[in-house]
Amino acid sequence: MRIKPELLAPAGTMEKMKMAVLYGADAVYMGGPSFGLRAMGGNFTKDELREAVAFCHEKGKKAYVTVNIYAHNSDLGALPDYMKFLYEIGADAALVADLGVFSIAREAAPKLPLHVSTQANNTNWRTVQAWAAMGAERVVLARELSLNEIREIRERTDVELEMFVHGAMCMSYSGRCLVSNYLTGRDANRGTCAQACRWKYSLVEETRPGQYFPVEEDERGTYFFNSKDLCLMPYLKDLMDAGVNSLKIEGRMKSVHYAASVTKAYREAIDSCWENPESYEVKQEWADELNKVSHRAYTTGFLFGRPGAEGQIYGSSSYEQTSDFVGLVLSYDDESKRAKVEQRNHMELGEEIEVFQPKAKGFRQSLSDMLDEEGNPISAAPHPQQIIYIKMEQPVEPYTILRRDVKS
Repeated sequence: MRIKPELLAPAGTMEKMKMAVLYGADAVYMGGPSFGLRAMGGNFTKDELREAVAFCHEKGKKAYVTVNIYAHNSDLGALPDYMKFLYEIGADAALVADLGVFSIAREAAPKLPLHVSTQANNTNWRTVQAWAAMGAERVVLARELSLNEIREIRERTDVELEMFVHGAMCMSYSGRCLVSNYLTGRDANRGTCAQACRWKYSLVEETRPGQYFPVEEDERGTYFFNSKDLCLMPYLKDLMDAGVNSLKIEGRMKSVHYAASVTKAYREAIDSCWENPESYEVKQEWADELNKVSHRAYTTGFLFGRPGAEGQIYGSSSYEQTSDFVGLVLSYDDESKRAKVEQRNHMELGEEIEVFQPKAKGFRQSLSDMLDEEGNPISAAPHPQQIIYIKMEQPVEPYTILRRDVKS
């Protein structure tokens, strides 16, 4: 049952949403002012949600809104009106995890499509069937599933299936974590995770002498909850053959650079795999693109069985990347051959930059000529979000990213 899957990208802010759409996503998922699991992820106001949905539809894309908290009694009163609002603005689906939230949505906005979040622990075909029987249009599979399990779920169900293919992995089962809540009072299941799993720890068990736990460490301690990032780009053919309808990128709290780069790499990879599945392989330029943005070392997660120690990073919680995002093109003037650029990192004359575009082929050039907003020549752009004008060697599109190699 081979299916060309939807590419679903994260949208933590309006700018990230636009970048994901323009760089190739078929759909985006975003959080509203409440009821989502990324309370600190730059969520959208109601007016912004309306604008974002309209932008997506104008571009022929879909917009899904997360309503995936585990609701307490105090959350229930405002949910019916919120569900009605999502339907009224034309959201293509609400993403829910809680059975009570699901039932409220069915009553308050019966025509609003519902997708069931991975947070609902969707690990078997009977669970998927049950959600479908209640009216779910799509079920997001748990990240703890192997490829064989995904195939069996597809064989036994008709509902749409979605799964994560890229991004950060939660160390807790389907994201149901209590570590943040216990250590900081910030509840991961209500949208305020402190990412305590990324902190540095030392393991002490004083009542079990002689029993050693398989934890590697050095003089700095150990990050033994610290998972590698997921990357399933090499296995797109397997996922298409398995009948997965939507391939999801994690990262609503990641950068604009991440939203654009990862989305474009997967867009090109999915299209290539769909057109020539038997000869599909990951191009070096796509792999390079995934390394240019902030990330941890990559893993295949549970796709081929339970990961062992190789799925974790024990020595550090830091990210790695090979490029810095230095500027965003706002517009381009054909006559002067200058791009109007919003600075995102310090730039100075003589530096080589890479020009990374939504549609057109990228290129490299030297920064040889810059003007400030008043038209005065400048040798550097040190001020955050400073507006400058840069002489370009080729025409460039709006929303083009300017970046430079990270200095080793």
